[in-house]
Amino acid sequence: MFIATSLDGFIARDDGAIDWLPAVGKNGEDYGYARFMATVDAMVIGRRTYELARGFEPWPYGSTPVVVLSRSPVAVPQGLSGTVEAMSCSPAEVLERLSGRGLRHAYVDGGRTIQGFLEAGLVDELVITRIPILIGTGIPLFGPLARDIRLRHVQTRSFADGLVQSRYEVPREG
Repeated sequence: MFIATSLDGFIARDDGAIDWLPAVGKNGEDYGYARFMATVDAMVIGRRTYELARGFEPWPYGSTPVVVLSRSPVAVPQGLSGTVEAMSCSPAEVLERLSGRGLRHAYVDGGRTIQGFLEAGLVDELVITRIPILIGTGIPLFGPLARDIRLRHVQTRSFADGLVQSRYEVPREG
């Protein structure tokens, strides 16, 4: 996962708005996003994240295959029908299907989707960029967990505009 949060831990406002996120930093800094996306074979996102991304011009994920997790039908515009598909299955089943297509590195995005993949033990790496803003309330990155999830700190970088990005690995148990 590669995600930004407010300093108080929210990924979006209560209504899903992300107006508080900086688009690009000083001197065109993208905080490593393009480099990260170059390693991604597919994306797995929740329905709310998909609905938000559909409003961006151009489509932010280019030709990267995108799986939208949803229990209800998902409207996919004709221009995206070659790259976007909906699935209603467990995180393990999603990864099994993607693996069957030869895809190995999935980028998981969206609050509930990330929480589900973490709970299932299917996240290897977390890149979290903290934006120096407090929004007070919103959609939290993390929610209740059935068990502790230990992380191994790999790196922390700070940027001239005050953003702080940390990378963690999720060690395999056993």
